[in-house]
Amino acid sequence: MFGGKLMKKKKIALILMLSALTIFLAGCGDFREPIYSDTEGFWSKFIVWPIVAFITMLKDVLGTYGWSIVAVTIIVRVILLPLIIQQANSSKAMRDIQPKMKALQEKYKSKDAVTQEKYREAIQQLFTENQVNPVAGCLPALVQMPIIIGLYHAISRMNATPEIELGTFLGFQLAEQSIVLAILAGVAQFVVLKTGPAMDNPQMKTMLYIMPFMIVGFGLFLPAAISLYWIIGNVIMLITNIFLYKPFAKEPVIVEEQKKNNRKKGGKRKK
Repeated sequence: MFGGKLMKKKKIALILMLSALTIFLAGCGDFREPIYSDTEGFWSKFIVWPIVAFITMLKDVLGTYGWSIVAVTIIVRVILLPLIIQQANSSKAMRDIQPKMKALQEKYKSKDAVTQEKYREAIQQLFTENQVNPVAGCLPALVQMPIIIGLYHAISRMNATPEIELGTFLGFQLAEQSIVLAILAGVAQFVVLKTGPAMDNPQMKTMLYIMPFMIVGFGLFLPAAISLYWIIGNVIMLITNIFLYKPFAKEPVIVEEQKKNNRKKGGKRKK
């Protein structure tokens, strides 16, 4: 079925994204190499170094690298906010038409070629009428990844640069591993996923349980500056999720919508 194939493709895309993230976080390429203004390579020269220079500039203003990392993480998340909103709108649109998609699956459940062709046409018409693009939700995430990974690499390579002393933040040595910050980063990641689109998407629930453990695992071996970056980024995402997905008002909203639908059905029956 078209719907089943779509779900499988989304699941495969999710696994590929997780795999790509794992490779980047594991330290591919020059991840642990020092970074300077004359470091060669497109990624280092045009992505990583500008972020490092910006962090250093803010450090001169704010006094410590810790506060500079906090500030840069917030700035990057704010810049990415339009993409995050677009992703949220796409997820909501897909969620809203799920009942209609299930109804079509039930209506055209026969496996013969003619029925399946009618099903594909009905699904496509449903997407067109509701202005839904099933892959639109993935595009903002793909655009965000180079920026977020670039920030991650910048902090990691700053730690590998002898001339840069990351110092401390709230008593934590940013150049050393921190079990406390690693666990906090994992917990924050879980809360973010729990309050985001994963709460309504069965295909994303794999990420809900895998990602927090990945974050804690990496945090136990990487400098505390990275865990700090994850924590602040997830706090910003949690605030964003509260406004975009309204996770704590979710049940009342659904109940109210069901009541309205029941009233409409009741009115039609009376007529």
